[in-house]
Amino acid sequence: MERTPPPIEDLWKEAGFTPNPEQSAAIRHVEGPLFLAAGPGSGKTRVLLWRTINLIVYHNIDPEEIFLSTFTEKAAAQLKEGLLSYLALVTNKTGKAYDIAAMSIGTVHSICQKLITDRRFAKNRTRQHPPALMDELAQYFFVYRRAFWDSLCIAAGFTDGDEGIQEVNLFFGKLYQGKPVKSRHKAAVELIGLFNRFSEEYLDPTACTTTNKILKKLLKMYRAYMEKLDNEKKVDFSLLQKKAYDHIAAFGKSGSIFKHVIIDEYQDTNTIQEKLFFTLAAGYKNICVVGDDDQALYRFRGATVENLVQFENRCKEKLKQKARRIDLSTNYRSRIQIVKTYTDFIELADWKNPSGGAYRVENKNIKAHSSDARTGVVVSEKKDAKFVYRDIVEFVYKLKQKGKITDYSECAFLFPGIRDNARVQGFKDAFKQFNDDNNLTGTDDEIRIYAPRAGRFLDLDEACAVWGMLLLVFDRPSYGAGISGELIYFREWLKNCKKYATEICAKDKQLANFIKDIKTEIETANNDYKALNNTIAKNGWQGKTAYKKSMSRILAETSGLSPKAKRSITNHFFNELVEFREKEGRPFTVDYIVNRASSLDWSVLDFFYQLTGFEHFRKMIDLAENHGDEGPICNLALIADYLSKYQDQYGPIISAGFLQEDKFSHSLYSSFTYALWRLAETEFEDKDDPFPRGRISFLTIHQSKGLEFPVVVLGSLFRKEREADIKEKTVRKLLHKENEGEPLDRISKFDTMRMFYVALSRAENLLILPQYTRGSAATDEFKELIASSSFKELNAFDPREMDKAKKHDKKVTAIYSYTSDFMLYKRCARQYMFLRKYEFTGSRTQTMMFGSLVHQTIEDLHHLLIDKREKELPYD
Repeated sequence: MERTPPPIEDLWKEAGFTPNPEQSAAIRHVEGPLFLAAGPGSGKTRVLLWRTINLIVYHNIDPEEIFLSTFTEKAAAQLKEGLLSYLALVTNKTGKAYDIAAMSIGTVHSICQKLITDRRFAKNRTRQHPPALMDELAQYFFVYRRAFWDSLCIAAGFTDGDEGIQEVNLFFGKLYQGKPVKSRHKAAVELIGLFNRFSEEYLDPTACTTTNKILKKLLKMYRAYMEKLDNEKKVDFSLLQKKAYDHIAAFGKSGSIFKHVIIDEYQDTNTIQEKLFFTLAAGYKNICVVGDDDQALYRFRGATVENLVQFENRCKEKLKQKARRIDLSTNYRSRIQIVKTYTDFIELADWKNPSGGAYRVENKNIKAHSSDARTGVVVSEKKDAKFVYRDIVEFVYKLKQKGKITDYSECAFLFPGIRDNARVQGFKDAFKQFNDDNNLTGTDDEIRIYAPRAGRFLDLDEACAVWGMLLLVFDRPSYGAGISGELIYFREWLKNCKKYATEICAKDKQLANFIKDIKTEIETANNDYKALNNTIAKNGWQGKTAYKKSMSRILAETSGLSPKAKRSITNHFFNELVEFREKEGRPFTVDYIVNRASSLDWSVLDFFYQLTGFEHFRKMIDLAENHGDEGPICNLALIADYLSKYQDQYGPIISAGFLQEDKFSHSLYSSFTYALWRLAETEFEDKDDPFPRGRISFLTIHQSKGLEFPVVVLGSLFRKEREADIKEKTVRKLLHKENEGEPLDRISKFDTMRMFYVALSRAENLLILPQYTRGSAATDEFKELIASSSFKELNAFDPREMDKAKKHDKKVTAIYSYTSDFMLYKRCARQYMFLRKYEFTGSRTQTMMFGSLVHQTIEDLHHLLIDKREKELPYD
């Protein structure tokens, strides 16, 4: 028997949560639009969690009727875990079970995929088939491939692909000595960025007018790109949102599906997302947005901070309702001086809008919950950069020795950018010098840093080792003598990787023998392929010849054929399938049989995981397993992710046919790996990258958003202002929005201020600001801030003023699954560590095809009955 739930205050008490008045008001708000202006460290995630609990438990809102969008999948997973934990707590008290399996919770992109297949938005509730989603790397390959690039250019009216390359690069200002570069890579990267902006702005290329001849052709390219994707039933991340919006907009009752629409990090949403959210909220008008315009960082990805700044006006315009604004302005993260520093800093820019108001949300009244008025911000003594680096490195070491930080991962160095940054390299060199001078190198006391994106990721030791092993097995293709530019350096990198792998094998006989066995296996597959093709030629067959069961005996008797290939050809069950396909008129081809018989029974990712069993790689795993340095295993996890993406692009099966004429090598090295090599120059860090124990993290400020550290060093106080991006200018002109939004000539200033605001607000106990005497030392705002704040200098600061860094305990009980957690751990604890803790990509995917078929059939019948009930039709 179900019992009445206890007052929500009782649940808060049991969970150890005491909301402030603003948090409580936000949690209890149920009807109408709600705007939560959430400052740094204000507990917005907890507010979202308890607000959702309040809706489900105390207002009987079905989880299926809640739309909850987060910025990252990790944030969504944390919310799900919290909901499951607290709803289980309620169930224990009331006997009522809650199921959130069907709840729309995740990133905008993941929910858009769900919306497209959601039967509630479909006519007659019929099953919808979602388009295949290309990630950023897949999108790059799609556009970059020569055949498609040429077709795009011809569709746009260019003479050929080469003319298209030069004209596209001319439009985007990619010039060398006054002439457009001839790089298809650069043209593809820029064009993809423009296409994404077009999609995010819901731009119709056929409705746009322009006098710019090249832009006219770019619009035609965008139209041809969309048509190609539509024909192949594919979408990129930006078009996925457009597809989802078109899908729900075509359904007349789309505003009545979700009773509550909740969006986190609203300052980082774009135009098409805003259209989507307001369409879903049109019926019940219960839209809640959470965000901080001062932390808007993603304009380069099409985000429009005006969505948040103008939210209250948009509610009046679109919903005809006034939004309630509640400010979550209490910072629970940082000391008083840190909070005062970042709030003083953001006010140093001129945010006034000449038309009235401001280009930011005003009157937030951010304040610290902490009463600790001790020093929280220090500056280095003003010196030449190399001495500033040294002083800060020595201070960080002192903090660890005095126990103010218990692990180096409690200290983070933040930079406006990581790659090719002189400040980053300066600090890296200073740490190395300090380790060497104090005999720390190679000891447990060595200060290690984790900065996988500071240079090319592929230059890291772990990446060189893995790719070197691949090169020992699958040698690189020949590039000839006529190569130039980046390809020369890439070829040298390949050579160095192979050399490094050879040195590793020289120290590990077992690994050397494993590589030898693998090469023998490949040689056997190649020999089988050639032998079978000789038999095919002798019998006058062609590759496309329909394969018949009677041919199996002839192929199996091929001279020199390996036992493995013979078993494949003579397999009883497979031959029954061959016979069945013959009768159906869908026979296999002879080529298929040959490739099947001569395929390797492992993939690139399988090979990677086999490598981890050998000493060089096993040491990296042992370190993490024994609570040591996690840097190497985190890098291995990223490598596994890249190799998985290769398999997504080219398939997991390595057939001998694919190995012929260096086709496989070209795909792995010349195409995929070379793309990773070149894309490194434009890559922004993944917001879900791991930050390992035992190392100081060097992060971009973008990467640090949403994180907090006991000690933060802001490595650089300067970023050069630049002209507004040409994509921003282009979109505004095409949409006739030149006079809307933030002024183009102030965008760079605003974005710089917001970026540094995020950096300054990451610190809990101590924020360290460097002062350099030469070069680009600091922005004018930082100079003014330091001059007016009387910050204590680093050499005069006594670490005893600092509290020991606090461990952040999990606020909710983790939920574990019997099959995916307990059984996996029981089978292999190390595999569980790989897949769950460090999120390695699984090598082989197992599917329950029959179970899925039964489930889908039952679901289809269920929705058919629902549709009939809604139409008040009798059941047949």
